[in-house]
Amino acid sequence: MKFIKFAASAALAAAFTLAQAGTAEDRQKEGEAAVAAARAATVKGPSDVRLRDQAVLKLPAGMEYIPQPQAGRLMQAMGNSSDDRLIGLVQSSGESQWLVVARYENAGYIKDDDAKDWNVDDLFKSLKEGTEEGNKRRRDQGFPELEIVGWVQKPSYDAASHRLVWSMAARTPGENEAQQSINYNTYALGREGYITLNLITSRASIEADKPVAGQLLSALNFNGGKGYADFNSSTDKVAEYGLAALVAGVAVKKLGLFAVIAAFFLKFAKVALLAGAGLLAVIGKFFSRKKSDT
Repeated sequence: MKFIKFAASAALAAAFTLAQAGTAEDRQKEGEAAVAAARAATVKGPSDVRLRDQAVLKLPAGMEYIPQPQAGRLMQAMGNSSDDRLIGLVQSSGESQWLVVARYENAGYIKDDDAKDWNVDDLFKSLKEGTEEGNKRRRDQGFPELEIVGWVQKPSYDAASHRLVWSMAARTPGENEAQQSINYNTYALGREGYITLNLITSRASIEADKPVAGQLLSALNFNGGKGYADFNSSTDKVAEYGLAALVAGVAVKKLGLFAVIAAFFLKFAKVALLAGAGLLAVIGKFFSRKKSDT
């Protein structure tokens, strides 16, 4: 059932947040309302989707876009946090089980000169150390720890298009490869900050789903005056960190998105189902495509 897997990201918060968010009936009603609002606001491709005042995403055919505030409400209904960085959600109109979370960070101009000299092994070490540090917080909050497994996609930066791609596999201790979730991270750098299009899928599906991330990244174009090449050194803000920090974790920790962007949508499904089975059923029912919808 579509999206019910992704609703499992409630795992990080479901056992705690949903338990304190009112009665089961209240949660189910909010879930139904969030799903209905998302469905009413869904934009189907092909279509041009505005990403704030920064860019336009040429949404391909076969994909759907859920904008704010409906996207944020749906994320919260599933037990995920939502803040002003969230732009919207992209999903398949068909049966593919992936989700792309679009965010914008008004960080300023990211200098990319350090990409020439970065050491992939050092970046891996930094991510691993940062995740281990984040595990202290998870233990304190009663959540399962995360373990960095290895690169799914080593950091790759295209200096001509100012696009960054990288992906790391993570798991809970003892979890086998088939159960691993993948957060495939893509960044488009602009004059005032950057847009992330983060593909969430399973380890088993990453090779099949990986082209989706590339397709969307190529379909994103900054507005006139907002592109990376439009930077004016005399007037524009420069970010406090460079390109390597977007991989190594310095910026991620600073922005509160640590643990490899934190939202592993495919994790801890059993916990999520126990904590909010009614809500997940509603979400799964909505995102299951009927023949009449296709």
